[in-house]
Amino acid sequence: MNIAVIGAGTMGNGIAHVFAQHGYKTNLIDISSESLEKGVATIGKNLDRMIAKELITDADKESTLNRITTFTVLSEGVKEVQLVIEAATENTELKLKIFGELDTLCPPDTILATNTSSISITQIAAATKRADRVIGMHFMNPVPIMNLVEIIRGYNTSDKVTHTIMELAKNLGKTPTEVNDYPGFVANRILMPMINEAIETLYNKVAGVTEIDTVMKLGMAHPMGPLQLADFIGLDVCLSILNVMYDGFKNPKYAPCPLLVNMVMAGKLGVKSGEGFYDYSTSRKAEKVSPQFS
Repeated sequence: MNIAVIGAGTMGNGIAHVFAQHGYKTNLIDISSESLEKGVATIGKNLDRMIAKELITDADKESTLNRITTFTVLSEGVKEVQLVIEAATENTELKLKIFGELDTLCPPDTILATNTSSISITQIAAATKRADRVIGMHFMNPVPIMNLVEIIRGYNTSDKVTHTIMELAKNLGKTPTEVNDYPGFVANRILMPMINEAIETLYNKVAGVTEIDTVMKLGMAHPMGPLQLADFIGLDVCLSILNVMYDGFKNPKYAPCPLLVNMVMAGKLGVKSGEGFYDYSTSRKAEKVSPQFS
């Protein structure tokens, strides 16, 4: 099976890495050649870390990178693949546009998957004429490390396609878990309200950033506190997912905290912008708390 991955960002390059490492010829597609270069460089660095841990060899790294071909033109990257995984920005209109194009560009038997973390698979599938061959394949970040893949069935996704994708995820060494198509699916339907409540707790001055994260790490055995986790996910992504759930359920419990909205408008997006609930201006490590939240 030949694979195409759309989007060379954090999720896209991670997905391409895993497929290529497991022997699949993988086309990595992005409109920006700079993003492609950065994505492939990231894959190389992650493979180097695996070499340092003696998980793979130098030859494994070389063969993995050799299986990845980059494209800036969508039609060229998807014309001879059996599976496309879209990992573009979490934006509904963009995804609908991409899937409409994929439907006309890809062979009729190609499966179209999306790595969306919250947007309706059924809605995305409606942009195509192959709704039975559209499915959600939600990888967790960082993709090379995390074992879970949420497999989301749209209203019309066929049993055959679901089985194919479940088995494919297993071939990647992942644990696929089948869920149905409702806003936020399972992972984010549970995770995002928790993160939002942590932000509300900060907003209401119940406790500070480090105090909230310490309670959740030491009291609930979470490996990372919810505010630090939000920084790593990206506050803009958190806001987008909460808005999808709020719009989908019309339930005020999913309404994003005003502090989250303001931070995103101010460009404080977490690790990617150098500052969120923590300061990352010198490294990716959350060492210094931003003064406005202390």
